[in-house]
Amino acid sequence: MQLHQLKPSGSNKKRKRVGRGGSRGTYSGRGQKGQKSRASTSIRPDFRGGSVPLWKIFGKKRGSSKKVDIKHRAFRIRNKKPIVVKLSQLNHFFKDGDTVTLKNVIKAGLADKSGAGIKILSNGEITKKLNFVRLPMSASAKNKVTAAGGTVK
Repeated sequence: MQLHQLKPSGSNKKRKRVGRGGSRGTYSGRGQKGQKSRASTSIRPDFRGGSVPLWKIFGKKRGSSKKVDIKHRAFRIRNKKPIVVKLSQLNHFFKDGDTVTLKNVIKAGLADKSGAGIKILSNGEITKKLNFVRLPMSASAKNKVTAAGGTVK
């Protein structure tokens, strides 16, 4: 072994330590100046430098269900679908000879107080004589109700 073949066991160079314990140098990965380089600052994800946020821009451009009615200057909400109620559910919740109205269906817990209302479909069987008052229903549901002895007004 000769002198030129010797290699150092470790590095003599000390790491630069700036501030209180940071391991990334002078600016600690924050850049030099500006809002994001300061201590205890964070910018919301939707912040775009003071201009209109993205969620406001896209809210105005989305969907055919939110069109402005120019004549009345009010928003119309279209395409609201009614809550579907099955005949088998009504057969389970109501007694023979009861009248079925929107209020009674809401009290029974089959629908909530939505603005779209409800519609009765002919899924399942009905065995009780129920009287339906001012409720929209499918043609096959009407046939099943009248076949069971109920009435539709």
